[in-house]
Amino acid sequence: MKTITAAVLLLMTGCTVGPDYVRPAVPAATSFGPQASAGKGGSAQHFSAGQTVASDWWKAFGSPQLDQLIADAFTASPTLGAAKAALRGAQENVAAQRGAFFPTLAASYSPSRTKVAGNQGGSAPGLQGDGTNISTGPNSEPVSYTFHTAQLTVGYAPDIFGANRRQVESSAALASGQAFQLQAAYTTLAANLAGAAIEEALLREQIAITQAIVDAGTLAVATLRRQQHAGFASNLDISLQEGALIQAQQLLPPLTRQLAQTRNLLRALSGKAPDQPLAQQFDATSLHLPRDLPVSLPSQLIEQRPDVRAAEAQVQAASAQVGVAAAARLPQFSIDAAIGGAAAHFNQMFWPSGSFFNLAGNLTQPLFDGGALKHRELAADAALQEAAAQYQVTVLTAFQNVADTLRALHADADALQMAVAAERNADASLALIRRQLARGYVDRLALIGAEQSQRQAALNVAQARAGRLADTAALFQALGGGWSPHE
Repeated sequence: MKTITAAVLLLMTGCTVGPDYVRPAVPAATSFGPQASAGKGGSAQHFSAGQTVASDWWKAFGSPQLDQLIADAFTASPTLGAAKAALRGAQENVAAQRGAFFPTLAASYSPSRTKVAGNQGGSAPGLQGDGTNISTGPNSEPVSYTFHTAQLTVGYAPDIFGANRRQVESSAALASGQAFQLQAAYTTLAANLAGAAIEEALLREQIAITQAIVDAGTLAVATLRRQQHAGFASNLDISLQEGALIQAQQLLPPLTRQLAQTRNLLRALSGKAPDQPLAQQFDATSLHLPRDLPVSLPSQLIEQRPDVRAAEAQVQAASAQVGVAAAARLPQFSIDAAIGGAAAHFNQMFWPSGSFFNLAGNLTQPLFDGGALKHRELAADAALQEAAAQYQVTVLTAFQNVADTLRALHADADALQMAVAAERNADASLALIRRQLARGYVDRLALIGAEQSQRQAALNVAQARAGRLADTAALFQALGGGWSPHE
């Protein structure tokens, strides 16, 4: 009696085999490096350790155009649509797996029409109730009859050793990972749009600087031609100036091509075709360098980076699969039952004389399978170790991303400071060369060289400023892009 009671309790409560999930250990880190930037030559940036990242971090650039562009992209991007559909599919798989906790119930109805050969004897159900045989012989007539069967079947597999619970745990972890991947898709899309907007602003500034050089060169050539007619300029002067003009003009086609491609990239990221209009345009005045930047602690980064959380979800899913594989090596239980009725006439199926039922239990214990189940469990354990190692790699990569971006921002500040100083020096040198040329102390070749140096210095300043903007956006992305349900 005690044995039966224990068996019943086991069927009712069960147990869950396999390891319970424990987050893998990660390398200890307390900071990512320097936490301040002077930023001479431009706006200073200050870092606040431990501060959380705003969910709409792109608004720190002070650009209504960028805000609207990202809002539109969040609505129309097919990349986000695919990620949302993947999440819904994962969530439905969890719900489907939970269905295994409940019994299955099915109803069936099976009518049949049968003709029995006359020379085989027997009686048609419902036609010859006395049980006597129909006569056989060469003149015996075949007997045809209809038979109706309806039944209700119930099946239930008790989750004694937690195989289904572990499978639900694995599916739920994968769905959680898919949610983190959706968050990563939002963050990546916003960062890519911000990066493309910064690139467009840089290209427009480069085109404007180059066009100014072309305009100045065109004016210089025209001036020299007038001076030549007056006898104050030589063919060599004109040739040198025309050569410098051609060099400047050659820079414009690649820049305009890159600008068009960047605009196409913005359209694609926003879910638009190349021939569709894009209302937003970006130039040097459209984006402002954020002055106060958050820098999460390493412990915070583990919680807020969606790729890290997705990698952790993979570990939990793999841990649960070890339990699934372990449970497959233990006894499997099932209970099946059916109740119904059968008769030759439809309205007689549920008469007492036509009713039937059956109840069966099944217990299966694998005895020999060539080691297949054992090796599947070992493979699941190896997959768990792989997922844990991949999680650690993802964490280290996240730490590296933040540290690299912080270093880049400090280098950007130094580069901008030097670029601004070089531009000032080039401006002063160009002004001096022009005065000396007017007095006849230098030739036009010296002026052309000074103009080229000044143009390159101006381009370097534009690139340095764009670099700070781009690396600032990269920092927000490296920190996880904030947390917000965008739906």
